[in-house]
Parts: sequence; C-alpha cells; structure tokens
Amino acid sequence: MRAIAACCLALGLIALPALAKAGGAGDGDKDSAAAVNARNAVGATTQPSNSSTTVSTNAPAAKAEVSSMESELQELRELLGSQAKQLQEQQQQMQLLEEKLDAANLARENLASAPADPTAVGPTPPVASGSLANAQPNQDKAGPPTSINIKGISLTPVGFMAAETVWRQKALASDVNTPFNANIFPGNSAAHTSEFNASGRQSRIGMLVEGKLDHVKIGGFYEMDFLSAGVTSNNNQSNSYTMRQRQFWAQAAFNNGFTVTGGQQWSLLTETTKGLDNRSEALPQTIDAQYMVGFSWARQFGFRVTKNFGNKVWLGFAVEEPQATLTVHGNPTAVSGGTAVCTTPACTTTTTVNAVTNNNFLLGAFGTSGGLYNPLGNYAYNPSPDFVLKAAFEPGFGHYEIFGVLSDFRDRVFPCVPLTGTTPPPGCSSITSAAGAFNDNRAGGGIGANARWAFLNKHVDLGIHFFGGSGIGRYGSAGLSDATVRPDGTIALIHNFQSLGTLQFHPMPKLDINLNLGGEFEARTAYIKSGASPNEGYGYLSLNNSGCWTETLPIAAPGTGNNLGVPTGVGGSTGFIPGTLGSCTADTRNIIEGSIGFWYRFYKGQKGTVQWGAQYANYVRNTWRGVGGASGTVSASGQPHSDQNMIFTSFRYVLP
Repeated sequence: MRAIAACCLALGLIALPALAKAGGAGDGDKDSAAAVNARNAVGATTQPSNSSTTVSTNAPAAKAEVSSMESELQELRELLGSQAKQLQEQQQQMQLLEEKLDAANLARENLASAPADPTAVGPTPPVASGSLANAQPNQDKAGPPTSINIKGISLTPVGFMAAETVWRQKALASDVNTPFNANIFPGNSAAHTSEFNASGRQSRIGMLVEGKLDHVKIGGFYEMDFLSAGVTSNNNQSNSYTMRQRQFWAQAAFNNGFTVTGGQQWSLLTETTKGLDNRSEALPQTIDAQYMVGFSWARQFGFRVTKNFGNKVWLGFAVEEPQATLTVHGNPTAVSGGTAVCTTPACTTTTTVNAVTNNNFLLGAFGTSGGLYNPLGNYAYNPSPDFVLKAAFEPGFGHYEIFGVLSDFRDRVFPCVPLTGTTPPPGCSSITSAAGAFNDNRAGGGIGANARWAFLNKHVDLGIHFFGGSGIGRYGSAGLSDATVRPDGTIALIHNFQSLGTLQFHPMPKLDINLNLGGEFEARTAYIKSGASPNEGYGYLSLNNSGCWTETLPIAAPGTGNNLGVPTGVGGSTGFIPGTLGSCTADTRNIIEGSIGFWYRFYKGQKGTVQWGAQYANYVRNTWRGVGGASGTVSASGQPHSDQNMIFTSFRYVLP
C-alpha cells in the first residue's frame, strides 16, 4: 500500500508541468472551456496580411483569457499539492497501523504454552480448542519473546529443571517413580529397611513447533526426560542416565474444528481439562512420576481425529498401540528336599512351591535386539491396535467426559500338553508335540467417565474418575495385569476397576494444595486344573502364601534360570541380591493410595516459574487369600498385605 501511494504521488508531480503545457496549447481531447474560448477569440480577431507583421486587434481580451487560464492551473497545482499531502499523512497512518499489527502478531506468537503437566506449573488453565499452543502462561507484564520465529514457524521451548528427593519407609530400589505392585511383604528384607534417593532425572526438555496456513495450523510437539536406564547407568559416580521419549507427535488443527494428531502422545482415554486438546491433560499434581493409584493413562503411539462443536461438545476417535500384560500361576506341587531354600515357618525337608503352569500357550517373546526392542523385556504378539472413542462436554459449569476402549487379545494354544499326568490327549502322539496348535482370540475393553468442577471463584477444583472393564489393567498407574490363562491354554481376561478423586485448593496465587485418593481392583480369575478347587489362573484359593512372612537369606550370586526367582540375564553381586520368598505368590486384590502435597511458587511471570513442593503418600496393597502356614502363626490367614509411607520433595524452574 505504501509503494502504491508513493508511485501515485510521483506520477502526479511528473505530470503537473505537462498538464500546464497542455492547458496552454489546447491540443488535448478534453480542453478546458477557458482554453477553447481563448483560441476562438484569437482566431476571430487575427487576420493574415501580406505584411510581415500581424497585429492583434483584441490584445486585452487575450491577456485576460491567458490570466484566467494561469489562475486555473495554479488552483490545479494547489489541489495536487493538497492531495499529495493527504497521501503522505495516510501513508504515515498506515505505517503506524502496520507497526501496531506487527506488534500484536508478535505478542500473540509469544504467548507460548506452559507444560501441560500440572506438577510443573500448578493447575492447568482453560485453553482454546484445537490449538497446538493451548496452555498459555500468565505473564505479569510485557516481556521478551518466548518463541523463536524461523521461516514462518515459531519454536517455543518448554520444560523444567528439577531437583527432587524421595524417602520410602520400605525400600523399593526405585527413583521418584513408584512401582506400586512391587512385593514388600514382611518376609522381604526390603520391608525392614528404608531408602532415600535424590536426582534431577525428572527434568524435562521439549519444543512446540507451530506454523499457520490459511485454513489450518500445523506443527508438532516433543518432550523428553531422563527416567530411563541403559546398561551403563548407575548412581556410583557420574549418575548418567539415558534420554527417554515422553511425547513426540505431529498435528494439523483445521479452522472447521477438526484436529488430526499422530505420534507418541497421552492416550485419548487420559482426562483433559479443555475439550480433547493435546497438552491439556489433567494429571495428578504429584511429584511421584508414576502419579497416583487409580489414575488411568498411557503414553504410547496414537493416531487420533477429534472434532470441536462450538467449544461445547467434542468427539474423538483414536487408534493406539496395544500391549497385553499377563499373570498366571500353575498347580501347587510337592517337591522333596530342603537344601535349596527354607520357605515354611517349620522349615521342613519337604517344601511346597508353586509350579509353573502348563507350557501349553504362547503370548509373545523377549524383545529382539536386531529389531531394536529390549532383549530383557516381554513383548506380546498383539493382533490389532487398541481403539478409543471419547466425548467431552462443557455446558457452562464443569468439564465432563465419557469414553470406551476396545482391545483384542490372542495367544497360541498347544493342545497336546496334558493338564495332568503324562498321557497324551486324544489325537496327540506325544506330550511334546505341537500338533493341532491354534490361535485363541478374546475381545476386551472397558468404559469410563471423568468429571471436573471449579468452585468458589476457582479457588477449589474437584475431579472424579472411573474406568472399568476386562483386560484394562495396564492402563492404571498400579500396573496390574490384563489377563491370565486357563488350564487349557486359552486366554482369560481379568476384570479391573480404577477410580480416583482429586481435590485442589488455591488459597492464594502462589500456593496450591492437592489431595488425592485412588484405588485399583483386580478380580479373582481362577480355574480348576485338577482336583476339586481352583488351582490355576489369578488369585486362586490354593496359592501357597505361607512364606510371605518369613525372611530369607540374600542370594550369593546371580541366578541363571534357577527356581529362586532371579531372572535370567539380570546381573548382581554378593550383597546386592536380596533373598526371594519361595512360597509367596499373593496376587493383588486391590491397591489403595492417598496423598497430600503442595506447590509454592516463589515467582511466576515473564521470566518463568520458580517453585518448591512436597508430597506425602501412603498406599496399601491387599491380596487374594491363599493357603497359609501352620495354625497359630501369623501366616495362618494366607492373605498377606503391605503398606508403604513415602515423602517427596521437588525444587523446579519452569520455562516461561
């Protein structure tokens, strides 16, 4: 616009003398009336003669006409000058307007998102749906930009630097993430000693990338931390741990309300605070990196499509990474000899142990190094992805969600393995034959709901969550199993229920107080292999739990496929391998956790956030009743349980 105005002004100044000349000569197509009259007057009074001199007979009249024409030309010059001045003023106004618009665009681009994890920045604020940068930080006043603009895209660093500690009453040999389903019964030596660990491994580094087109916003998000371990990782000196991928996804958010996201991200079933937007997940505000028992979540591959209907209703569908988890026990068998380990209160020479279930099924394999999987990790042969469907509602008060998950489970069954004895089943020539093997598929999944409200002018937030179904154990923070196996080798899905309640107080802008109570339940899934009572599956009554109260000696050297419970390939040395409980299967019935904590922000503004927090948590693990010890002993009930007290602290600087 400024270039056009300048060209018009230059053209007018150049044409001005030509217009004056044209007006005097009268050779234009559209002459002025004064010029026409002047020519007519001169032509009428001037006659040619033989004399060399021509004399005008009406000179005063001609001079008057010329004077009038010059006056009109002067007026034209003044008019053009006035217009040029107006154009210059308009140009200056346009320049000021463009500068203001540029400043507004820069300020909008600089409103970078804060990390969606409420443990890093406190409660997650409401955000605009379908936006890559959907959680804007509060800035006390205008400051330096928080984004870098390169080739039309904005790069916004996100994350925090953390110094954290954890103290546990009973040792788990774990960092700031808690394995809630770990065995810390009275017979475990770790139950008689505490632990203190400190690290900065939960620190996070991330980048939000955004680009704007006419009808869509495109970009992606990356987030990582250091809560993983490689073969060279330890706490001895350098404390060097590997980098862990938390989130890594790409997104296209269209102006019509559709948003497409693909990559590693929070599962669509994870609760959000605004619509179904990525990076608005309603995570428990805990320091514990495993969050809370009862919290349903996963971070895994997902490809999702969501639709926003007027910022009131959202619908979403996702295809996500599956992974079946399994727990199974076989028929108890009497084994002679007492030299291996003492597993009963009486320490008799005949030891009762839980034999492994029949080797008549296959669910998956260890990871293949050449396939870039962990060779010490179990990977199921998953037949299909998990499918998640979810709807969110915000009618004006509160945020509500309903969702469902559909999963497919499969194993390969080998029917020639007899349930008991050594006689081949009908149609089998040998008990070691794989003849007649077939695949067994089972459909699983569940439904859930979330609700969240803000009260007392947003000084109190209340949230509730429930998720229940079959084969959904891995989606809970407690890490319970999805399935077990029947005696004939076919899959049996375990019923599982997860619930969580959160209460958050914000008495002042710098302080948040958080209370959480959650639980997860795993149903008994037992089958009769032989005899009259269930003796295979999960949590069956004849499980031998008599050794859960008896402490055992440490193991002197790493096991190699022995019956002491030390996994093959796991290292260790004398003094670092606690004894294993020989008769303590004790499948989990439920785990219940309560926690209270706070976050205090010393500063939150244009330069980031500096905050300190602390958390106390207690959880109890209850088991299904099995076979106990001798009458009158503490193990007579056959139903051990464990409890744990934990204290966390965290000091963090959060990027603005």
